[in-house]
Amino acid sequence: MPLSDGAWGACQVTAVKGSDIVAVALAWHSAEPPTLADLVGVGPLLASHHSWDPRPEHHGILPDDPVPPDFVWLGNLPVPADLTGTPNSFAGWRSLGTQVVLQHWWDHDVPDPVKSAYKSAATRGQVTVDFGAGPVDLAAATARLDLTGGMPPVPATGPVRWAAFDQLPRCTEVVWSGPDRGLVAALAERPLISSLTWFDPPATLDLGGTSLRSLNLRGHIRDLRLPRSLSQLLLSQSDNETTVTVADNGRWLSLHLEVDDPRPTIPVGLEQVRTLTVTGNGMLSAAPARAFRQLQALSLRWQAAPGSLLDAEALADLEQLAVLELHDGYGIDPDILPELPSLQHLDVYGLRRSAVPPLRARYRDIRLVVGGAKSDTWLAANLDNPLRDWVDDDERGGRAACQAYAEAVRAIDKLPPTHDVDAARPILQTMVEKLNAVQARYGIIDTLRREEAADAFLRLAARAGVPGDVADEWFDDWRAF
Repeated sequence: MPLSDGAWGACQVTAVKGSDIVAVALAWHSAEPPTLADLVGVGPLLASHHSWDPRPEHHGILPDDPVPPDFVWLGNLPVPADLTGTPNSFAGWRSLGTQVVLQHWWDHDVPDPVKSAYKSAATRGQVTVDFGAGPVDLAAATARLDLTGGMPPVPATGPVRWAAFDQLPRCTEVVWSGPDRGLVAALAERPLISSLTWFDPPATLDLGGTSLRSLNLRGHIRDLRLPRSLSQLLLSQSDNETTVTVADNGRWLSLHLEVDDPRPTIPVGLEQVRTLTVTGNGMLSAAPARAFRQLQALSLRWQAAPGSLLDAEALADLEQLAVLELHDGYGIDPDILPELPSLQHLDVYGLRRSAVPPLRARYRDIRLVVGGAKSDTWLAANLDNPLRDWVDDDERGGRAACQAYAEAVRAIDKLPPTHDVDAARPILQTMVEKLNAVQARYGIIDTLRREEAADAFLRLAARAGVPGDVADEWFDDWRAF
């Protein structure tokens, strides 16, 4: 397994039953790819980083998760007798490599006092934290700090007391907004903070001295320097050009672009990216993918109707493309895709039911996964409904949710254009109450569906002129899921 830190790891398949696969990460980390002989006698990776109790990284592989195209088959070795039982959990292939990287980093790069503080925080209870706007009590084991939400409070201007992080040694994820104000320097001093979401970041941002592994930038940025440790990067793209400086031109990055324009300006400096996700609205273009000639896995995700693909012929230029995922591309004709000689896995979720037979006929020789197919009649009534995919979880519950949203849209559109918040309130509350009833009866609102419900609610609230902070409060007060 090529690893995100530039090294190599290894994993072993321990069981195959039908389409179910179980695999274990091995305790191997090397600068060069191992041979089969190197791995004789190598045991499973026992992950003990962060709060993990040492146990083998032995997982059932998530259904329909394809073997990454850059994994290298070495051969067969006997399965250790103690790994023939039930796996610890379910995960994707890539998570095996992630655990190897995290354990190696924990063992070799994290100072012992930092590790000790992390472990001991689990039993410390509440601590007093003051980032400069007044003390508050938080759990010492707090893992995520949203410093944009007012708890803990941060001064609106002036210095921030970043030393408050020291009271929270288990904090690994931070949400921030606006100017730097010393945040980058604080992150560089704290190697356990590995995830950062930054709204409205500065146009020039140097994160090269941090230990971040996941970065989500929501705003315009011109020059960006990234640490070698980073493995996941999300950029909200606009018309401005972004220049990125990162090791090996992004070869080890999983890049996610959220775009408004079907043909956005592509960041410079990421030419070696091999895994790309593009999320957009009703129309996406394949043309920007040409900038990533080493691309092996591409996921295109539509968030609105009609779900059409432009410039599909550009995919033919991606000579190493082995995995293609299309989610909610309801406007795609199967014939639009060009011949892709390296394609091994095609995942199509959310499509017209009439498109399924031609897809199956065309892609008989690769691994094809199709889900979420819907009839033309259903789509004619619900293509613009953001809750339409709930019918894939439960048909009756999903239909009830779609109806609740559709009724709210019609009621809000009948309101006078005066943005009367009081008039919109009962309409929005009725929608949430109907979703509460859906959850009570069908139990289909998990974390993902809750986020989709929130997005739909906030969209309707904005349509009725309800301020965002008021809408957030209403939704949290009314929902029972």
